[in-house]
Amino acid sequence: MPELPEVETTRRGIAPHVLHKKVIEVRVREARLRWPVPDELPRRLPGQIIEGVERRGKYLLLRTRAGCAILHLGMSGSVRILPAHSAPRKHDHVDIVFDDRTCLRLHDPRRFGALLWTHTDPLHHPLLRQLGPEPLGRALTGAHLHRAARGRTLAVKNFIMDSRVVAGVGNIYANEALFLAGIHPARAAGRITEARYALLAAAVKRVLRAALKQGGTTLRDYYASDGSTGYFQQCLKVYGRAGQPCTACKRPLKLLRHGQRSSFYCSHCQR
Repeated sequence: MPELPEVETTRRGIAPHVLHKKVIEVRVREARLRWPVPDELPRRLPGQIIEGVERRGKYLLLRTRAGCAILHLGMSGSVRILPAHSAPRKHDHVDIVFDDRTCLRLHDPRRFGALLWTHTDPLHHPLLRQLGPEPLGRALTGAHLHRAARGRTLAVKNFIMDSRVVAGVGNIYANEALFLAGIHPARAAGRITEARYALLAAAVKRVLRAALKQGGTTLRDYYASDGSTGYFQQCLKVYGRAGQPCTACKRPLKLLRHGQRSSFYCSHCQR
């Protein structure tokens, strides 16, 4: 699944190509995404100029004066800038066509993504209004995490992946941040001190900033907006490395499964 660095890399990639462009057409080849593409989108968006390309958590926001398109890439979605006449591939579901005859094309093999429309402030949309602070912002602190964790028995890895606690920390970067902070992923969230949460907040920021510099992490499905891949996978300390030596203590890394999620950790370095 594209995680926050991949979504932010996508935002940065498409912004120069869509900002201040006029939409002339929306082509919907397949409306049955995670939530159906609303019928009003092909009616409301044409004629509008893209005035902002923003990100909130893992959502991309294309703002216009008439409203805002809300885009989520789901499990395997991606967007690319292409000539509007380019023949669509299988799973190319929606084109937003601009007046310079380019288009923003949504590709989503598993159809777990979404393209929605709102007339009001998108930050008040039901999908966004309960999101926690941005992980790279000042609001993510040890004190915030400690307050939110009070009395909770949930594993700390699941806790920091809860978008109501922090917006957009996915599985890969949760594993990496917990390793940097020296915290075992299965430790109960409510039994971690504020000082250790301060280390974790700093580790989340450090990992995400490093991933952004590398263009994200390429796994099976993710590609950037220009079709290129991210390189942060080469820098991963624990994710996907079960059985391999820890980069700090050289002991074999371990794998723990939480439901459908895999946690990678060092039993010596993380407590």
